[in-house]
Amino acid sequence: MVKTYRHESLLGFFKGMSFPIASIAMVNSVLFGVYSNTLLALTATSHRERRAQPPSYIHVFIAGCIGGFVQVYCLAPFDLIKVRLQNQTEPRARPPGSPPPRYRGPVHCAVSIFQEEGPRGLFRGAWALTLRDTPTMGIYFVTYEWLCRQSTRDGQDPSPARVLVAGGFAGIASWAVATPLDVIKSRLQMAGLKRGAYRGVLDCMVSSARQEGLGVFFRGLTINSARAFPVNAVTFLSYEYLLRSWG
Repeated sequence: MVKTYRHESLLGFFKGMSFPIASIAMVNSVLFGVYSNTLLALTATSHRERRAQPPSYIHVFIAGCIGGFVQVYCLAPFDLIKVRLQNQTEPRARPPGSPPPRYRGPVHCAVSIFQEEGPRGLFRGAWALTLRDTPTMGIYFVTYEWLCRQSTRDGQDPSPARVLVAGGFAGIASWAVATPLDVIKSRLQMAGLKRGAYRGVLDCMVSSARQEGLGVFFRGLTINSARAFPVNAVTFLSYEYLLRSWG
């Protein structure tokens, strides 16, 4: 944090932000929409009826996995552009004669990737993203459901405070599982700048472990967990409120 601030000022902490802002509503609507409708298909119960007749954790896990799998195809290009922009260092004062940043912004980044790496380049790292999000979203929703049921009487809706706590810890649990593959995913996404750096997911995993040890797979876990609690607490509170309001 200190090095980022010294080198790039406060703006360095907000690089790559515009595309996530533009895509987060769509990505979350796909994730929660697919999850809720899959659960409806598996259990034949509406959201209101699920408090009186809770679905099994297996059904919750399956619905979460399907939601995570589907959302990858919406998320992958936006996530790639975010990672590329975040890894681009832009000093506050560029010395005379130094080259300009590779990407001038998210749109230029997307166009450059398309021109240099083809349409498939926009989905670089998507396989690792699929491996990350499919089981992780299953664990995410199971953790949330379990915490809500443990803290709420049968047949009752959890209070807003319980939803916030359950959502926050569900976010932390999911990132504890997701972080190793998130590291691999980010490295594969950046590998497009260095042709032939990795031959695939397995090669990236083996190379990273050999060069930097097993600890490399948990880099960023602390900051991911710190971010996950408030973000997912508010996400689940919004989800519950909207479903209760709209029936």
